[in-house]
Amino acid sequence: MKIRRILATAVAAAVTTPVLLLSVTPAFADDKPAAQTQEKPSLAELEKAAAAAKAAYDDAVAAESAAYAALEALASDTTPLALAAAAAEAEAAAATTAKADADQAVTDAQAVLDALPEDATEEQRIAAEATLTEAEAAAVAAGEAEAAADAKVVEAYDALDDERVAAARKLVQAQKATEAALADKNAADEALEKAKEEAAEQGEDGEEGEGDEGCVLEPRLTTVLTGLPSTVVAGTKVDLNLRVTNGTDKTMDEVLPFAYIHASDRSGLNDIDDLVHLQWSSASSSKWKTVDNERFMGAISPLKAGAHADVKMRLTIDASAPAGDGVTFVAGNYRNDDGTCGGSPDLEDYEFLIAAAGSKPTKTDDAKGSTTPDLKPQSGTSVGPVTGTLAATGSSSTSQLALASGAALAIGAGAVFVVRRRETGSHA
Repeated sequence: MKIRRILATAVAAAVTTPVLLLSVTPAFADDKPAAQTQEKPSLAELEKAAAAAKAAYDDAVAAESAAYAALEALASDTTPLALAAAAAEAEAAAATTAKADADQAVTDAQAVLDALPEDATEEQRIAAEATLTEAEAAAVAAGEAEAAADAKVVEAYDALDDERVAAARKLVQAQKATEAALADKNAADEALEKAKEEAAEQGEDGEEGEGDEGCVLEPRLTTVLTGLPSTVVAGTKVDLNLRVTNGTDKTMDEVLPFAYIHASDRSGLNDIDDLVHLQWSSASSSKWKTVDNERFMGAISPLKAGAHADVKMRLTIDASAPAGDGVTFVAGNYRNDDGTCGGSPDLEDYEFLIAAAGSKPTKTDDAKGSTTPDLKPQSGTSVGPVTGTLAATGSSSTSQLALASGAALAIGAGAVFVVRRRETGSHA
């Protein structure tokens, strides 16, 4: 099993995925280089950002209104290009009438020539033929004038259409800019509101508000995956079971199971995540649901002390998937009505092989879980609100890689522990 290789690929994929929130303080730091951290912006900075986002949104709305007005104006028949097109049409109509008259003159001249009697003089015949020749020349000239007028009409309307299309494109661009500016404004407003709420909870001295005891790592909240063969054939489905157990002596009001799957081809260089699919269903609903972008499944509410709950899962691998390697991560978080919260300190990973469609693998035993090392917070620290799980570096090179990769996957999926240092005395 090339677990090192596929997990390295997972890390590469995860770090390119937008992270919802990652703020790791020295609470979990050791003597090794820490992951990149970002200092929280101040309220003043967030207020400035929110004001700038609102101004940008207002400008975008104004630009969209102007673009709409410009396009609406071009629909009028009184614009310069519309007037030019109308004039070209009138000229073309006149040219068409002139051409019809010229053609009629040719017809009339030919009739006169044809009607000459046998005893007509030579002078009469020469005069009739001259009249016909002149009429034919005039008809040719009228035809050329008509063609030129028609071309002028096409040119005029092409210019008008080009201007209207350009205006329509500007409107679409302005609408997209307005949509993006609104999203930025909403994000800035939300960040500011959240910061204000946190500031209100912490109070003026920076201490956390009453009832906020922080989140903790709970090793007795365990997740065990069963039913996953050590080899899965592409084009097949596998039914799994995730058992979440509350090994503590207290009820957990809400438990959130977590799952993530990653796969690559045998080279380990190409991920095939889009060819593997993970679904889940609960006891209350037999309908299969796709594991969402945060990889959390339906909440278990509540999970009593010493009790366990099962989540049915299904792994499907597309028939087009090449032979490769896969790994499934599972963990769990919890939160209680009194504000306490926490989660599994480890990401349990289950490795398996992917066999090409139509294969008959000899390995049929279940994949075995390999728990990643525990996170041990330093004294005087606490863990912030749980939105996922984040593991720490172990001792062996293999576990370090598995841990780093698993954490990166979880982060990439948006499942992140937000770690905060409690503001106390010497640990400011």
